[in-house]
Amino acid sequence: MADVRLSIAGREYIVTCKNGEESRLMALGAMVDEKAREAGGPSGGLNESRLLLFSALLLADKLHDNPSGNVASAIKNDTDPAVEQAAETLERLADRLESLALRLEN
Repeated sequence: MADVRLSIAGREYIVTCKNGEESRLMALGAMVDEKAREAGGPSGGLNESRLLLFSALLLADKLHDNPSGNVASAIKNDTDPAVEQAAETLERLADRLESLALRLEN
C-alpha cells in the first residue's frame, strides 16, 4: 500500500491506495481540489464537511452532464476498473458527507 498526500482547498489529506494507483489518486485529488476551490475554497465561509459536500455535488453535476446523458450506465459500461472504483468511492464519500451535513444542521 502507498500513501499519497493530497491538497484539497489548502488542506492536506493523506490517503492510502494500492501500489501503482498513486498517479490516478493524485489526478482525482486534483479534480476534487478544483471543485473545492470553485465551491469557495478555504476562505469561502464553509466548514470542511460542507466544502467537501459541495465539491462532491459539483463533481456529480459534471458527471451528470456527461454527453451520454446517463451517468449510471456510463460508469457501469466503462471497462476501466479505476473509473468504476473512483465513481464508487465518490458515491460513498457523497453519502457520508450528506449524512454529516444533516447531523451538523440538527
